[in-house]
Order: sequence, then C-alpha cells, then structure tokens
Amino acid sequence: MRLSLPALVLTLGILAAQAAAPPLPASPTDDYVFPQRSPWASVQQTIGTTVIAIDYHRPAVRGRPIWGSLVPYNQVWRAGANEATTIRFSDPVRIQGHEVKAGTYSLFMIPRTGAWTVILNRQARQWGAFAYDPRQDVLRIDVMPRTCPQTEWLTYALDPTSDSTAYVQLLWERVKVNFLVEVDVEGIVAARMKHLFAQRPNDWRVYAEAAEYGLQETVPLSQAITWADRSLALQENPTNLAVKARLLHEAGQRPQAQALMEKALRLARARKEPVTTTGPMEKDLAYWKQGG
Repeated sequence: MRLSLPALVLTLGILAAQAAAPPLPASPTDDYVFPQRSPWASVQQTIGTTVIAIDYHRPAVRGRPIWGSLVPYNQVWRAGANEATTIRFSDPVRIQGHEVKAGTYSLFMIPRTGAWTVILNRQARQWGAFAYDPRQDVLRIDVMPRTCPQTEWLTYALDPTSDSTAYVQLLWERVKVNFLVEVDVEGIVAARMKHLFAQRPNDWRVYAEAAEYGLQETVPLSQAITWADRSLALQENPTNLAVKARLLHEAGQRPQAQALMEKALRLARARKEPVTTTGPMEKDLAYWKQGG
C-alpha cells in the first residue's frame, strides 16, 4: 500500500522554511490609510517542499477596454497594479527548461496580439515598470495567451499538475496566460535528508520518517529498509516497527511483514497508544490477511 508524502516532507518543509526560504512579507495594506482601488493580494503553493509565492495588486476591469488600451501592447507591464508583481521560489526551479535560482523576482509581461513575453527580473522591489532595467532580467520566455471566462479582478493562481510541477496562471478580463514551473523534488529532498541525518544522527524519528518516505516509488526499498533498521537500532517502538513492516510487505516479504506488524500492534496496545496509531496497523493487518 503506497502512502502519500509522509511526515518527513513536513519535517523537511519546516527545515527549509527556517534555513532557506525568507518569510512572506507582511501585507502592505498595513502601510496604507485609505483603501486602494487595486488591493494587494497574495497566493502561494507548495510543490514537494518548495514554496512558490506571488504578491500582486488586483485591478478590476470596471467596464474598461484592457488589452491594447489600459494595458498597451508591446510594452513592459507590471503584470498587476501599483508595485511590480513579485514571484518567490524557496528553492531553485525550472521554467520551460530554464534554470531559475531560489529568490524573489519582479514578474513583468509584454502583452501582444500574438505570443506574450514573460519576464523575471532580479530587482524585486520597484514601483510599476518605470525603473525596469532589462539588464537585470534572469528569464524571458514567450507564451501564447488563451481565452477564458470573464474575470473582473486580475487573478493569479498556482495550479499543481503533478507532485513536482505547477502552472502559474494570470487571468484577467477574458485572457489567461500561464507557464509551467518544475521542481526537482527528489533532489531537494535527498539533499535535505542528508543534512537532517548529519544534524540529528541519533534521532530515531528522522530515520523512521525517511524510511516511510521510501514507501514511495522514488526511493529504492533496500535503502528505505536500511533507514528503518537504523531507526530500530536507535529505539524500537510501534512507529518504526510498523514502517518496516510496510516496507517488507512492499518488498514481497509478506509473512515477515505480517509478523512485524503484529509485534508493532501488540506493543502499541501495551503502551495504550491512541486509535490514530493502532487503527492504521489493524487496517493493514486485516488487508494483508485477506491477501492484499
């Protein structure tokens, strides 16, 4: 039985947030006395343990002609209102095959009747596009706009398409522009696991979580079982016994897996562990005994 991303990803996410990713800025509305016609907004999404965050101001259509009028064609546009829109990546990413380092960038666009140009600029704090300097660009890609249902307020969305990819989408009036962001989830997790092992070499939880992560197809089962054994050597308990049992079952060693899960369940009951611990063990055992 394969599991979704387990607790290790949460651990790595916390570690990454503390060590690599700067905190999101406080709402700029704190600095304003009067409401803005284009209010500030923010959207973020985690891909693996990597945070993608966009901060922008949302103008409304208000019955005005937008493309080629309010927003001229063939000119650099702040991709929003007021301050330039920013996009932040807590880890390195790839955008249409181009490597982009972790950091915060201004997000500009050049609207056209055909393909639009999307620009990431390393000068992340600037008003509009008035001080835009193309020498500070880190990325320029062309994307084709599409039609979409009427969207009154400019909207950014982050739409995951897999465990390692997401589309950044801009929707306004009847136009949608998007581009794909790819994250090397496996590489990032492997690097953080190595750091975590060095930081906490005698913590059974770290190795148990790493072993549970190995229940996914991305890690060889032999490696995951080694991590489970390391956890058990540090401290045997219902949690890491159950993890190893599931790994053995996944490896086709079903009698051994069943015996180990029974041991984990006995120990959990002796310790009066909550049903949140014993319940999944009982469910796995029942499934295995039925030939699953």
